[in-house]
Amino acid sequence: MPPLPKRRHYDVFNGDADGICALHQLRLAEPVSDTHLITGVKRDIILLSRIAELTDGSITVLDVSLDSNRLFLERLLRAGNRILYIDHHYAGDLPEDANLRAHIDYSADQCTSLIVNTLLRGRFSKWGIVGAFGDNLLEAAGGIAAALALSGDELARLREIGELFNYNGYGATINDLHFHPASLYRSVQAFEDPLDFYAASETLSLLRDGFKEDMTRALAVQEKGGKAGNRVYYFPEAPWARRISGVFSNLKAREQADMAHAVIIANEDATYQISVRAPQTNRRNADLLCRAFPTGGGRAAAAGINNLPEEMLDTFLSAFNTMYP
Repeated sequence: MPPLPKRRHYDVFNGDADGICALHQLRLAEPVSDTHLITGVKRDIILLSRIAELTDGSITVLDVSLDSNRLFLERLLRAGNRILYIDHHYAGDLPEDANLRAHIDYSADQCTSLIVNTLLRGRFSKWGIVGAFGDNLLEAAGGIAAALALSGDELARLREIGELFNYNGYGATINDLHFHPASLYRSVQAFEDPLDFYAASETLSLLRDGFKEDMTRALAVQEKGGKAGNRVYYFPEAPWARRISGVFSNLKAREQADMAHAVIIANEDATYQISVRAPQTNRRNADLLCRAFPTGGGRAAAAGINNLPEEMLDTFLSAFNTMYP
């Protein structure tokens, strides 16, 4: 790997709607002329590993777990890098370092876009709304929208942007996605108002078509393997299943707000990818549940496991039903 350029800024962000909208708000407020984008599929969260050799640099990290990146974060701090870290996932203890500025809030009704919106005192609130919709925080998004006196049609457009951007982030690799998250971020850079982006973008039309096709397949999958009060769905090993899993999970969670939901997808290597949604009426412990298993993580309301060993599936289902009786 070629050496990293020194004294260059790096924007490190999750490849979903929340990560993109959080970064877009920040760069509208504080443009950086010479920045390098580090991102990937939504579940690719150990992003600081990609710049582990950087020294004396400037880094902004958005919407990826500090706890999951702890070793690389501490290494980067020791190398004299100045780091702004904004996130809403479980963080654990924060490193004590003068070069670290952290804004972490993993309350169930928070996302990174909303934290950035607060830090910027609402300068670009519509993009904060888009990010919140992407993370299925409908009430939070609606609360900000009410203060802006948005019409029903305008709110529906912001919601569609958020949900389509979030849909685009899901996949095992970049090849599963319709657009690389960095390209999706670049597509919004010229737009201070997401409603202008909605009116002008061809990107949304392509995402909309892909979403409809994938969701049609997902809705044909029957619930099975759950118990009273919870719902479990099994998806095949296929790109469409990986792409739609998160948005499908959010849809089902809204459909039955008192139930917990799990979507289980077969991986090529005989492991399982799992998306978990806590009940909408009791958004708790999805992250605690998933962190108990290898490659698990997330937040209180929504979490997942990337590669659950096949022999641990029954243990997971038992833990899922115990967590949400």
